[in-house]
Amino acid sequence: MERRRRTAPRRALLLACAAAVPALLLAGCSSGGSGSDSAAGSGAKDTAGGKGKDTAASAPATTAAPAPDKFATLPNACLSVGKATVTAIVPKAKVPAGTPATSDDAKDRAGCSWTGNGSDGYQYRWLSVTLQRFTSAPASPAENQAKERFTDQAADLGTSTGAKASPVTGLGDQAYSFAGKATVAKVTSQNDTLLVRTGNALVIVEYNGAGLEGKKNPSAATVDAGALRAAKEAVAAVAAANA
Repeated sequence: MERRRRTAPRRALLLACAAAVPALLLAGCSSGGSGSDSAAGSGAKDTAGGKGKDTAASAPATTAAPAPDKFATLPNACLSVGKATVTAIVPKAKVPAGTPATSDDAKDRAGCSWTGNGSDGYQYRWLSVTLQRFTSAPASPAENQAKERFTDQAADLGTSTGAKASPVTGLGDQAYSFAGKATVAKVTSQNDTLLVRTGNALVIVEYNGAGLEGKKNPSAATVDAGALRAAKEAVAAVAAANA
């Protein structure tokens, strides 16, 4: 249970975390016409008395369409992480079902977050999942767009968090972890952000933990493991939504 007289640091941290870094057609085919005229013999004339003409057949010109997008939709972000995982890494979450992010098109962008202060009210935890899907354009395959966005996001996260990117193997097609600490309103939290590309979709998982009122912080290993657990489930949820 939270204690009213000690909510200021928690609110400040919540606002700071919520403000943190999160957290798009088939090419056509054209063909030329083909045809030929045959003459009855050398110097033959058509029925109107004119000379016959030969026309060379032209081969149709075809532009290959890009391969279909690997993922055509996104899952419900608040269901992308299982209840057991939410319970384990965000104990006593204020909204166990998660708080969905506002989105104009849930097929292409979705998000959800969970906040809790633990069973004793002094162990702050914040988990956020952001999903983004890219759609192919004639000159820009969806997967290429996702790769470019992944590179840009990695650069932004490295700059904003001050943490060096560490590659993560066995997760999606590309994945990096950005782990470190941040101090807000005199409260230092242990943070980890996982950026993952799977096909034409990106998954960003942010997980923060802090001990309030002088309580001990979770270890870096604990926070990193929690972020990885949530990221694996979110990546699997993207694949399952398109099965």
